[in-house]
Amino acid sequence: MRVAILFNAISEHAKTDELDVLVQLEAVSSSLGRLGHESVKVPCDLNVRRIVDALDEFKPHAVFNLVECLDGYGRLIFLVPAVLDAKGVGYTGSPAEALFLTSHKVLAKERIRAAGLPTPDWIGPWPGGGMAPIVDRRARSRKKASFIVKAVWEHASFGMDDDVVVRQADEAKLVRLMEEWAPRLRGDCFAEEFVDGREFNISVIATADGPRVLPVAEILFLDYPEDKPKIVNYKAKWEEDSIEYQSTPRSFDFPPEDEGLLKELGRISRSAWDLFALRGYARVDFRVDPRGKPHILEINANPCISPDSGFIAAAQQGGFDYDAVIRVILEDATRTPRVSPLNDTGRSIEETRFGAKRRKGVAR
Repeated sequence: MRVAILFNAISEHAKTDELDVLVQLEAVSSSLGRLGHESVKVPCDLNVRRIVDALDEFKPHAVFNLVECLDGYGRLIFLVPAVLDAKGVGYTGSPAEALFLTSHKVLAKERIRAAGLPTPDWIGPWPGGGMAPIVDRRARSRKKASFIVKAVWEHASFGMDDDVVVRQADEAKLVRLMEEWAPRLRGDCFAEEFVDGREFNISVIATADGPRVLPVAEILFLDYPEDKPKIVNYKAKWEEDSIEYQSTPRSFDFPPEDEGLLKELGRISRSAWDLFALRGYARVDFRVDPRGKPHILEINANPCISPDSGFIAAAQQGGFDYDAVIRVILEDATRTPRVSPLNDTGRSIEETRFGAKRRKGVAR
């Protein structure tokens, strides 16, 4: 099978989280080779025409989509899948609509809440959105809550340091801080009630028998000072020499009394998968409060699949080696037929729109 691997082009100023796509690229390319597939690497930027031309030249049977951002902006993650949908090319992972909805954290939370699934209260987004607080005002009147200020669009804990946790905050202070921190968070942000509890990652992979929930992982916070917020910030994810990175190991070991909680986390994750019509592979991040109630923090469609990533660690716990993960993800991409909405002739977009002129030798 011919497989085009699409990935976000990396600039010379790229940060560590962006550079990680190159690790994924090499790992996926090597795995496809071992699985007997021919592949080509296609860097993607805002020049969509170049992406289309590369696909028309290679004529892949499927695309392995590793694009996490364009020009450094996570809010554009849905653009490449939208182009692939227009061409009718099958690709790995979730569709454009799911990527858009899950990448916009406030839209995702609204959808989660409307479906009756648990997620922390929030205020925002700023700017726009009316700033209507989604909170229990009676509870707020009894006691001011702590909030965490987050980017609406960006993932990988972008812009997050300890100061984003705001203790005992009222709405006026949160609005002021969102306005102040918006440039640091790429222009759009919101404030989410901080759940000071346990953190879990639940990975899901699409198999021929349906979505399978992989073993649950807990992120431990070891030897954290009392005054240090227990959050998986940017350092904890990307700076290996930092105290945060070294103090937040992943664990798959649980005592018997956690069995009910683990089942509930899996159930909610399956519900979130269905709610957003996810495909391929995903990860749902949770906080569990001191009463044992889970709260969805984020839905991560197309999470990182570097060999040392959390998703791959969960897959290995579930009995998949790396090549098996890539095989299953690719099989899911080719399971559902895709038809281009732009033409019904079987020709490429290039041929349909410009073919007549090019056959006559006329430059467009």
